Amino acid sequence: MTRELSRSQARRVTLAAQGFADPPHATPTLRTLSRTVARTGVLQVDSVNVLVRAHHMPLYSRMGPHDRDLLDRAASGRESRRLVEYWAHVQAFMPVDLWPSMEHRRTAYRARRGKWATVAEDLPLERRLLAELAQRGPSTARDLEHAAPSGPRSKEHWGWNWSRARRMLDYLYAAGEVAIAGRTASFEVRYGLPEDVLPRAVLEAPTPPTAEQHLELVRRAARSHGVATLRCLADYYRMKVEDVRPAVATMVEDGELEPVAVEGWGRPAFLHRDARRPRRMGARTLLSPFDPVVWERERTERLFDFRYRIEIYVPADQRVHGYYVLPFLLGEELVARVDLKADRPTGRLLVQGAHAEPGAPEDTEAQLVAELRRMAAWLGLDSVVVAGRGDLAPGLSAELARS
Repeated sequence: MTRELSRSQARRVTLAAQGFADPPHATPTLRTLSRTVARTGVLQVDSVNVLVRAHHMPLYSRMGPHDRDLLDRAASGRESRRLVEYWAHVQAFMPVDLWPSMEHRRTAYRARRGKWATVAEDLPLERRLLAELAQRGPSTARDLEHAAPSGPRSKEHWGWNWSRARRMLDYLYAAGEVAIAGRTASFEVRYGLPEDVLPRAVLEAPTPPTAEQHLELVRRAARSHGVATLRCLADYYRMKVEDVRPAVATMVEDGELEPVAVEGWGRPAFLHRDARRPRRMGARTLLSPFDPVVWERERTERLFDFRYRIEIYVPADQRVHGYYVLPFLLGEELVARVDLKADRPTGRLLVQGAHAEPGAPEDTEAQLVAELRRMAAWLGLDSVVVAGRGDLAPGLSAELARS
């Protein structure tokens, strides 16, 4: 008989799998970070910096306030490197030991000459860029543009008007011929040869057959989810369902996954054998729009009854909740959402909108104020200021004035 999970049980399993049940460390260390990334699997990278770069937020949500240099240390060096960027979910930090299991993806990008668009074959340019990296070490595309002179770039389509060198480097990165060594203070990618970026043991590890690569990705996705449908598992590392299905069958046969039914899901689900099932969840934190808990919007809605859409690219007058809206996790529920901005010149955390979810508990305002103050302190901001938009805004203002 198929085991049945209530929606509440599935929420707690999910949150525990994502690291929200881990005991906190007073001073998070690199070991804390590694434990956290082992739960999340990846950290999505995004350039939006209205609050803090997206890859820092999942660490904060699980580890609490920490030294942001920890991530830089984990993603730098060679033999000591723990994380590297690649197209794991989308652009994301992933553990370096996942590199061999991404070979099928690199092979596919190589075959079609790129990820987003076909990059015309130009072997002399490829050789020049690789030779420059061998001589100079990790470099930005701007450092290397002299290798592919093409005149000034157009100002049209800002953000995508890449130079020839940049386009070729992006292809070489997708194909695994170069890797990302790091980023500059302005978030520019620094490209390097894999042998200058990745630990020797990773580069020398045998490449598993494609089916085993798929199996490893599904294993990690299943651990990070706790409980998931085929579609959930496929989305985590952006795989095809037809590649996920055989891996799931293998894991069910081996006892790693157990078929279950989850209240309200309507699709078969699978529970990982090591999934923790806590009786309660004591979380209180804000989640990035790019947090794995809310990546897959349909899953978020089924688990939390929380309809979530990011509105960064929506015209301002058409936004419902705001520009950069973070869900507020309290216990096992998403009870509110807040539109936040770090106003660094004035040292203020601006709450530009705050909305409660139906059924939010009475202490939501007090709990959210405590969390906003914790976040402001982590970001080095002196105060929290609430604008007038949203049903929670007046209560938050009053709570801030009282406490």
